[in-house]
Amino acid sequence: MRALVIYCHPDPASFTAAIRDVVLDKLRSSGAEVRLHDLYAQDFQPCLTQAEWQAYLDSPANRAPVAHPAHDLDWCDTLIFVYPTWWYGLPAMLKGWLDRVMLPDLAFLMPDGAHKTIRPGLTRITRMGVFTTCGASRWLTFLVGAPGKRTLLRGVRLLCAKSCRTSFAAHYLMDSSTPASRKAHLARVGRAMDKLIGAGAKQQEAAA
Repeated sequence: MRALVIYCHPDPASFTAAIRDVVLDKLRSSGAEVRLHDLYAQDFQPCLTQAEWQAYLDSPANRAPVAHPAHDLDWCDTLIFVYPTWWYGLPAMLKGWLDRVMLPDLAFLMPDGAHKTIRPGLTRITRMGVFTTCGASRWLTFLVGAPGKRTLLRGVRLLCAKSCRTSFAAHYLMDSSTPASRKAHLARVGRAMDKLIGAGAKQQEAAA
């Protein structure tokens, strides 16, 4: 397994960082190759520039400004996002990562003479995990439509393998969370990662 973890939070001491650590521990204990992109620590620039927009369809030259993340996206078969939900959606830093790195001929194929719509380009990705925190309640997030979750688990997911396995966990009402609720959520993330990795099946095989 080759796992790329996209982590987005400005505070290294945040609860989101604790979620990231559970994700990384589960991946490494499974023997996966892991590459972590900490967007704030790397000072990732989220704004798509005019030059990048003008060269957007010029593949593979369009990867040059984001060569490192583009290379790792092309490398992985497992893609995991860890981030806080702000205003019901993705943080600007993470949205900018999608804008700049999810490029034509990498993440998707553009329409051509034989195809009227875009086609998946990330078909080597067979696992996707999304782990987030939300200040709002579950019902309010559902009422608004959870645009961040939809962007990743519907939009990006459609670019992956048809059989791509997904896993999602959110801690709602984060602003009124307690030590007990946060501990329970980290355990929930661990179980979601086991399911995503297939750790339960591997343990059964080992026991047999």
